[in-house]
Amino acid sequence: MNRYALFLIAAMLLVGSNVGIGKSIVAFVPVPFFALLRFVVAMAVLWPLLRLSKMKQVRRGEWFNLFLQALFGTFGFTLLMLNGVHRTSAVAAGVITSTIPAVVALFSWLFLRERPDGRALASIALAVAGIVVINLAHAGDASSGEAPSSLTGNLMVLGAVCCESFYVILSRRLTQTLAPIDICAYTHFFGLLLMLPFGIAPLAQFHFAAVPTGIWALALWYALSASIFSFWLWMKGIRHVPGSLAGVFSAVLPVAAAAYGIVFLGERPTLAHGVALACVVAGIALASLKSKRVPSITP
Repeated sequence: MNRYALFLIAAMLLVGSNVGIGKSIVAFVPVPFFALLRFVVAMAVLWPLLRLSKMKQVRRGEWFNLFLQALFGTFGFTLLMLNGVHRTSAVAAGVITSTIPAVVALFSWLFLRERPDGRALASIALAVAGIVVINLAHAGDASSGEAPSSLTGNLMVLGAVCCESFYVILSRRLTQTLAPIDICAYTHFFGLLLMLPFGIAPLAQFHFAAVPTGIWALALWYALSASIFSFWLWMKGIRHVPGSLAGVFSAVLPVAAAAYGIVFLGERPTLAHGVALACVVAGIALASLKSKRVPSITP
């Protein structure tokens, strides 16, 4: 295994562990404020990329596309994902999030008229089956009062997956004319502006002293890893690893999320989680056999 494959594995480990880390943080910090904090930290790092001379070269249509990417891929994704993991388990959220490649294929079919082949259709069907298994199991457990997981939380995470999939579709054109790191900077700047009114509102009743120091450290790590580290690692690796192989590394995401949930949050995976994970991983592997291009997963 070469170092570029290790870059992809590291990127997916960060994305997967952030599912559980986000759950730990929102137990102490209001979701809107933490979402705003994520963008503030990201822009503190990415700010040097917002050079006026370079921004003047971006066309009006590209700015509109960048705004839509920010609306779905940063603003919408962040709010839905954090609210979702606050209501469901890290294990379930990780499995649902790993369906992004299949949802991208589905949306490409619906909105871009890119007809999928048989393997892509099978991948989509397996991803849908995995989501159905988790939600049916949680709905049954909730009715008996035995499960802390929430159907609402699962649906929010699924909404975050849809937002990220729209982001990927929109980015396909922009990556032909703009550098990926510039796209990251511009979309996070728009995301900061969109999140600002929502993130400020909770501050009046928020007690900063009540939040443990370790949670603030996790929040800083989440912001850097979600916006900078995972993005750089994935882009660095995907340039040198065949798309047919890169797609398989997406399966690392639910494993990392489940591991964090089990080790740090005391969650216990069920048979339904195992079945759903098997469906999603099988779908990713099947689609990757003929995949030519794998989208980046960057909230």
